[in-house]
This record gives sequence, structure tokens and C-alpha cells, in this order.
Amino acid sequence: MLTSHLLLQQYWHDGRHDPREVRIWYTDRGAPEDRSVAAGPDISLEPYYLVVRTPAGEKEIPYHRILVITCRGAVVFENRKVAGLGEIIAGSDCDSDQPGN
Repeated sequence: MLTSHLLLQQYWHDGRHDPREVRIWYTDRGAPEDRSVAAGPDISLEPYYLVVRTPAGEKEIPYHRILVITCRGAVVFENRKVAGLGEIIAGSDCDSDQPGN
């Protein structure tokens, strides 16, 4: 199983994937339910953390805070802390590829 960091590197650097189709849910203390979401265009990968661009500025998020990663609306990574809850956390993003949505 790939770590969140290795999986994101694959999505960012392998020409078969489009980082714009990736969303990341992460632990964000103080945010509603202590988590936030970022989309591919707002994310930069660094060796020990990812940088998320928000309206309030940039945030450095350590990779261990990533809860769920989706690509094209499908859960592709779940942190073991939230195992089995990826589709619940991602919510409507997992329904985006379903007919009628």
C-alpha cells in the first residue's frame, strides 16, 4: 500500500494522472469538525508536508494529517485513523461521478 505522500507524488508526476482531479481531506484544528479539504490546484508537494493555498494564506500540512484522498470522485487513500469512513468524510465528492449528480 502506498503512503499518502507516495500516492500524491504519483498523481503529480505521472503523466497518466491529472492533479486537478485530486482532493485531499486533512486534519485542520479549529476548522469545522477539525478537518478541511483542498483541491489539486491549491496544493504543492514538499518533502515532509504539503502546502495548501487558502484565502487566508498558505498552510503547511504534514502528510500524517491527511485523512482521505480522492481522485475523480473515488476514494484512493484512507488514513487508518478513519478506515472505512472515507466515503462519509468525502461526502458529495464521491457522488460526483454518479449519474444524475
